[in-house]
Amino acid sequence: MFIPGFLISIITFPGVIVHEIAHQFFCRLFRVAVVNVCYFRVGNPAGYVIHETPKNLWHQLFIAIGPFIINTVLGAVIAFPAAMKYHFSSMGILDGLLMWVGISIAMHSFPSSGDAKSIWNATKQAPFLVKTVGFPLVGLIYLGAVGSFFWLDLAYGVVVSNFIPDLLVKALL
Repeated sequence: MFIPGFLISIITFPGVIVHEIAHQFFCRLFRVAVVNVCYFRVGNPAGYVIHETPKNLWHQLFIAIGPFIINTVLGAVIAFPAAMKYHFSSMGILDGLLMWVGISIAMHSFPSSGDAKSIWNATKQAPFLVKTVGFPLVGLIYLGAVGSFFWLDLAYGVVVSNFIPDLLVKALL
């Protein structure tokens, strides 16, 4: 089923916002100046963070994959109470809201193709160790972009928001 990207962005806007905050967080963490930020807009891209070029290539990698780390963890944490409720009683409206926010945040975990381009450009002249991490990472990001056409990002959001909390609940029981 084809749904235009701008509609998906509108429906899952919390994920877009957290994605950009994650980029900005890692810029601040590594003291990389941020020039401009757009947390959400209807358009392509749905959000962006423009920053100076980091002097450290590892910092560039972490800034690019920051949303994968932050959005994944936050999506699971936000959905956790709803997953607990699902196991022990019926879910209410607030639980549905938490699940929607958790899925939308986790769904926007994947770095964008723009992030892949920045990693590619940063690693072209990099030492061998950085290339061994950077080049496969670029390939994975592009695979994720292709996979999003087949709803891979939604599937990831559902897995993170439902199955990870489910595994934690079962481990605690």
